[in-house]
Amino acid sequence: MLPKNDETCGWINDLPSRTNIKTISGKSSYDWIVVGAGFTGLSAARQLGKLHPNKKITIVDAQLAGEGASSRNSGYLVDTTLNDGFISNKSLNGFKEKNELYCLGIDSVKNFISQYQVDCDWNECGKYFASSKLSDEKKLVKFSEMLSSLNIENSVFYNHDLTARLGTNFYNIAVYTEGGILLHPGKLVRAMVDSLPENVTLFENSPLLKWEKNSGTINCKFNNGEISASSIIFCTNGFLSSLGIEKSYSFPLVLTASMTRKLTEKEYLMLGAPNEWGALSARSMGATVRMTKDRRILIRNTVEVPNQNNNSKDNVKKRINLHKLGIHKRFPSLPTNIIESSWSGIVCRSGNAAQIFKKIEHNIYAAGCYNGSGIGTGTLFGEQIAIKACNESSKEIDLIEKNKKPNWLPPQPFLNWGIKARFLKDNFFAKSEI
Repeated sequence: MLPKNDETCGWINDLPSRTNIKTISGKSSYDWIVVGAGFTGLSAARQLGKLHPNKKITIVDAQLAGEGASSRNSGYLVDTTLNDGFISNKSLNGFKEKNELYCLGIDSVKNFISQYQVDCDWNECGKYFASSKLSDEKKLVKFSEMLSSLNIENSVFYNHDLTARLGTNFYNIAVYTEGGILLHPGKLVRAMVDSLPENVTLFENSPLLKWEKNSGTINCKFNNGEISASSIIFCTNGFLSSLGIEKSYSFPLVLTASMTRKLTEKEYLMLGAPNEWGALSARSMGATVRMTKDRRILIRNTVEVPNQNNNSKDNVKKRINLHKLGIHKRFPSLPTNIIESSWSGIVCRSGNAAQIFKKIEHNIYAAGCYNGSGIGTGTLFGEQIAIKACNESSKEIDLIEKNKKPNWLPPQPFLNWGIKARFLKDNFFAKSEI
């Protein structure tokens, strides 16, 4: 488990503190309860509030709203992915469908920021799938050809051009895709908190301890109170399985990132004054790296299975040392003590990179498991699971439900053994990309 409302995340620390935080006390009843106040839950609650302005809706979170995984990611609003099994010709249709889904997610976020005039440092600068090894050329060129066959704009760049574009000569080859967006995830999710409709009540710092269905009513127990509701939507992503939702189809992972202070003008010019950019590793388990709008460097290069020692001082120190090493390998001219903040977040994965979007019973729904692409798909799935829960339909729901479903996963401890074995393999092949 993560420490509650810790102050280690650079994105969150950029934001003004909120006041009037409500926690659950006593007994109350609502028409709808949404569990989880991240991108998905906030989008679901907002959609429910608009569809049913006279209904009583509540959204609850174990932490402060929006300060879980939604504020702790790297800020990539993605249109394409590389390392999730869609690289062969036989999977072309699967990749196309997933790309369509991601583009719908981008549209959902675009519509939100347009409607509510949100400033979240939106930058349609695309992203790079990059490697320091020219031995990855065959894989990346094949990926580029697949993108081109689907009319997805992309380019292959080599070391000289990448050095000029990124301010580092670390990468020797990359596929650049134009459709991705970089943004400030904390600012975006905070705007979603601030734009909840008047008929939606937000409760925070209120972990759900137990829930059950009794005579058609959903009863939820918290530390200091209870809520009963006619219907429930679970939007807890990495914590779905811990609440008994789709336990055999998803699992959580802990990712840790660090962000530097703002580069000085001298440091920035030494790198060649690059524009904002983001690079994802061409190798699974390789580092995610960003140069932000305000000239900070973000790096994420560790993934772990959740356990009680994740946040021990020794483990955190080891991760930060890996971040320092990753930054130094890419930017050796920068000081070694440049990291300003480091934090962890929970991501939810399935065995086949598929998402959860499901009616479990007639008044129980769930959405989540975004496999590291939760900004756009989380927003989209939140809006659409609310529509589905109101027994309405949409072309977006049709596309979501056409995609593949998560495959079955083995029980514990076999699942964790398998994950750790895969990590050992991927870490070995991605060692150069850390």
